[in-house]
Amino acid sequence: MQVLKQLINFKEERVMPERAQLKQAAKGQIKGKIGILFLITIILAILTSITFGLLAPAMSIGICLIYISMIHGVEPTVGDIFKRINTFGKALWLMIITGIFTMLWTYLLIIPGIIKGLSYSMGPYIMAEHPDWTARQCLSESKRIMKGNVGKLFVLELSFILWALLGMITFGLAFIYVGPYMSATTANFYNAIKSRSNG
Repeated sequence: MQVLKQLINFKEERVMPERAQLKQAAKGQIKGKIGILFLITIILAILTSITFGLLAPAMSIGICLIYISMIHGVEPTVGDIFKRINTFGKALWLMIITGIFTMLWTYLLIIPGIIKGLSYSMGPYIMAEHPDWTARQCLSESKRIMKGNVGKLFVLELSFILWALLGMITFGLAFIYVGPYMSATTANFYNAIKSRSNG
């Protein structure tokens, strides 16, 4: 029960307005950019398939950079996918150790695994902004800024369940919009908790 309380340890009256603001901001940020963001997603999928997933971690860091930049007013371009390709080894290692640590916690109990997975989830965004950092540094920083914010991210992700169902009902077509909407919202969440944690 104590672990469950940790997962949902937030005050509803504080979380709800913040969640609504993050999502509202995301809607405005992706407006007029769905086409280019969809093209970026298609190219990422093709390149991931061609390279058997080897470039996926580094290009995922590039995607995080695209959304971080976009919420600050920078227009996304296809070439941005490759801006963090130099993090290939670090990005791959970040994915591996995140998966290992999350799996180990999950073996103990499901809920601690979920908590740790959420705690580590900002690692790719941190690496996108700090490509010179090691994977362990990014993971440690994610844990630091997520302290006290795990429940908020959990509820934020739950709020997209109906959107996810819409995507499945429409055989994936709705994800052309839902994908960027969710990604921009998460980028806004990262930016908000990073700013607060840094004072």
